[in-house]
Amino acid sequence: MTEDNYSSTHPQLPPTTEEVRFSWLRLLRSRRVGISTFNRLMEEHGTADAALDALPEIAQAAGVENYEPCPEAVINNELKAGYAAGARLLLRSDPDYPDALRDIADAPPVLWAKGRADLLQKPMIAMVGARNASSLGTRMARALARDLGQKGFVVVSGLARGVDTAAHIAALPTGTVSVFASGIDIVYPAENTRLAEDIAQQGLRLSEQPPGLMPQARHFPARNRIISGLSRAVVVVEAAVKSGSLITARNALDQGREVLAVPGHPFDARASGCNLLIRDGAQLVRSAEDVIEALGPLAGLQLDTQPELPNLPPPPKPRKRSLREISNLHMQILNRLGPAPVAEDQLVRDLQAESEDVAPALVDLELDGKITRQSGGLLSRV
Repeated sequence: MTEDNYSSTHPQLPPTTEEVRFSWLRLLRSRRVGISTFNRLMEEHGTADAALDALPEIAQAAGVENYEPCPEAVINNELKAGYAAGARLLLRSDPDYPDALRDIADAPPVLWAKGRADLLQKPMIAMVGARNASSLGTRMARALARDLGQKGFVVVSGLARGVDTAAHIAALPTGTVSVFASGIDIVYPAENTRLAEDIAQQGLRLSEQPPGLMPQARHFPARNRIISGLSRAVVVVEAAVKSGSLITARNALDQGREVLAVPGHPFDARASGCNLLIRDGAQLVRSAEDVIEALGPLAGLQLDTQPELPNLPPPPKPRKRSLREISNLHMQILNRLGPAPVAEDQLVRDLQAESEDVAPALVDLELDGKITRQSGGLLSRV
């Protein structure tokens, strides 16, 4: 894939030119410029170039001396890495940027996309749930994703273990979107590498993060608001009371999306979050028909227009790592860490392990609340 796919010679369409993409990305990656600041600067100055020119003066007025926008070399490297990974850069002003996501308050100004961007124009349903999903939970996720796909919906999830993986695999023949908390070229967890490759071929991978960025715990809530923002509804299959899935459900409510949940046994902690959502008014889900009924007449528009599905071979199961190996590595990391912060690279050396093995284990422990990551790449045990 070449850069010619991402540039245009028509000055009448500035959002599609490589120069404007460069400026948008540079403004967004500049220090102290988040999404809200980006939006305000664009509204006040009209273009990213004008906003970049004004940034040093704005920073000085805020008491920040010698401010410089993001170096151009950094943006050149990001664009080069994204294109080398086979991805394209979508701007929020592009016509193929999804309308549903554009409408949320904190819509990402740019998205890296790899795969079938046409899926972004189809109706989408998000499916989220526990990483340690039960056998019944994964069966339910597969059935819902398969049936919703056959009804014309694209299934959106986050490529995590458990419910996410089951939903992606079942929806792969009909269309699925995976939203990454990492760079578009970094697959987490690593055991889903084959599945991520299949999604890039038959579905779509999305990320607002720069290529090459490893996931950190703070990236997952931001990722979740994209999952819900893309979708007409969020279906929670299994989730504990304190889980990322419930963060996605809260995002969905704030964004005006429908929230639906699969009920579970009261004694199963993995179902406690779903039961809580249902108690508080979420639609109870037993089948895909319940989801379609909750969406109302708008969902019915898709039922008579869905073409016959091709007879595709079933996707291969993702490669699994040994649970004993994962558990042993987690224990080694926890034994090495204490209240005093330790540099991540020092921890890797102490463990005499490969960084690509330690990094996902650190994310797991960080998400479980067992370790905390501090500024400067320092880690400590909670």
